[in-house]
Amino acid sequence: MAQFQPVRGTHDLLPDDFARFRKVVETARDAAALYGYREMATPIFEFTDVFARSMGETSDAVSKEMYAINDRGGENLALRPEYTAGICRAFISNGQQQNVPFKAFAWGPMFRYERPQKGRQRQFHQIDVEVIGSPEPQADVEVITLAADILRRLGILDKCTLLLNTLGDPESRAAYRDALVAYFSAHKDKLSEDSLKRLEKNPLRILDSKDAGDRELVANAPLIDDYLTPGALAFFTAVKQGLTLAGVPFQVDPRLVRGLDYYTHTAFEFVTTHLGAQGAVIAGGRYDGLIQQLGGPATPGIGWAGGIERLVLLSDPQPQEAEIVAIVPIGEAAEAEAVKLAAELRAANIAVELAYKGNAGKRLKRADKLGCAKAVIFGDDEIAKGIVKLKDLKAGSETELARSDLAAKLA
Repeated sequence: MAQFQPVRGTHDLLPDDFARFRKVVETARDAAALYGYREMATPIFEFTDVFARSMGETSDAVSKEMYAINDRGGENLALRPEYTAGICRAFISNGQQQNVPFKAFAWGPMFRYERPQKGRQRQFHQIDVEVIGSPEPQADVEVITLAADILRRLGILDKCTLLLNTLGDPESRAAYRDALVAYFSAHKDKLSEDSLKRLEKNPLRILDSKDAGDRELVANAPLIDDYLTPGALAFFTAVKQGLTLAGVPFQVDPRLVRGLDYYTHTAFEFVTTHLGAQGAVIAGGRYDGLIQQLGGPATPGIGWAGGIERLVLLSDPQPQEAEIVAIVPIGEAAEAEAVKLAAELRAANIAVELAYKGNAGKRLKRADKLGCAKAVIFGDDEIAKGIVKLKDLKAGSETELARSDLAAKLA
């Protein structure tokens, strides 16, 4: 019988891997709390329309990559390919309009059917930050500063570059869209098949094309700077000034865009050259039209997402695990006493490893393999005297102390 293997595009997080994974999540969670973001979660599947409306039915994430499910009740559902849409849906359906600005931190698994690659599987994980209900450029500055702070706490900010651009207000964006349609229409014969489809519906997405021929055309395409209204320009200036005051360096990238119509103003990415071609680590933008597109009232929003697997690869965090104390009983009476002692120490928040069987030598060998710092050894004589032997497994030294003093000594 053939052995089962993980489904292509998925991977197991064994204890050592998960410890590094958890370190990234905890670092991000702790930093977000300092900025006033509260943790939340949404279901990993939603009605398909939540994502189709929010990401665009013609986007690759919806048309090619989304895991769609028709359940037994006939409902059309989808595993979430990203977090923003679900959080915005939760904002609307839970009546959070009176709690703005709504500042949320979340993390969890996402699902996209795409070619597995370094740091991105078909089931992958993201940390996510959203601010809903704040139209001020200060919100943009804060979410970007938070992202930079998380990268700094992970020790990788110096490996990343912040790319920044503006998509302008709706008036700016409409004028820019018309300019792009005019420009690319004059070069239809050189556009890829995908970009021809995008030309009428979503011309900004041509700027993201990876096709070599498209890239040559994009190099000479109009820039949005020439189409910004005074208000849009002032907003972008305020964001840049705020980031400068916050000490967050950036580079303006006029080709950085978000293709969907509800995106406005700020677009940004933290990119790195340390992960090969897939260089985006954290990416986000302002989505002032999304809540309304999902059926809610017109409500501004901005947020970002970061791939946890990529952050682990880039930072290789080494979490500090709690020191584990091994209990090594010798003899039948000590076996029973060990169960009581383990319960007492765990009640005092001391991590304990208690092997189920084996002589003292085997248990000490296992304790060493697990990286235990100390071992508590006792047999009939120690029980009679009310003492234990405390062995430092790293130094090799051993001391005797009263059983009643053990918890205080280990705390």
